[in-house]
Amino acid sequence: MDYIFPPHVTSIPVTGGGRFPVRRVYCVGRNYADHAVEMGFDPRAEPPFFFCKATDNVVAAEGGAVELPYPMETANFHHEVELVVAIGRRGARIDPAEAAQHIFGYAIGLDMTRRDLQMKMRDAGRPWEIGKTLERGAPLSAIHPIERTGEINSGNIELLVDGVCKQKSDIAKLIWSIPEIIADLSRYYVLEPGDLVFTGTPAGVAAVVRGDRLEGEIAGVGKVATTIV
Repeated sequence: MDYIFPPHVTSIPVTGGGRFPVRRVYCVGRNYADHAVEMGFDPRAEPPFFFCKATDNVVAAEGGAVELPYPMETANFHHEVELVVAIGRRGARIDPAEAAQHIFGYAIGLDMTRRDLQMKMRDAGRPWEIGKTLERGAPLSAIHPIERTGEINSGNIELLVDGVCKQKSDIAKLIWSIPEIIADLSRYYVLEPGDLVFTGTPAGVAAVVRGDRLEGEIAGVGKVATTIV
């Protein structure tokens, strides 16, 4: 097939070799109780809900901190550190007890957000994409296969800005567990190999400025770093 210009393929390195081609990027909104409360919501008032980021928002944070340009048209740019689940097996209407069979591995990612634009759209009853979808707005670590990590349902998650801890929690505090997230998401979409699922962020989200260095870490998964330029 002759393309009129070269196609863009987003991929993330896999520990142990190879690269994971990214198909779709799903995100769970408000999935830690403390973050839901800080955003003004009752954490158990509704079932999980999802939004998407563009595939090419994902950027591999290889060789240290990846640079993230401060995005256009915002004055309130926020960090959100998250455990990311990489899907490796096709499935729809997946039973929670079988969800782990569909996991290829795990990574740590940053769901960077133009908070002012997101809130403006939310208050107007409009889609969030302008706040959540932005160039290089989803830095991601290498993906660690589940065969190496085991199934992850707990572990420290934290984010530092210039060495100061801003977010800190435990994966066990997810409102909706990873099996529940996969099961619920697969009611609406056929999950395919290459899909990524950002599982939510704990409390402590805050604005960053040019020059800030962000370092996220999840026990058993590793680190991701980015510098705002």
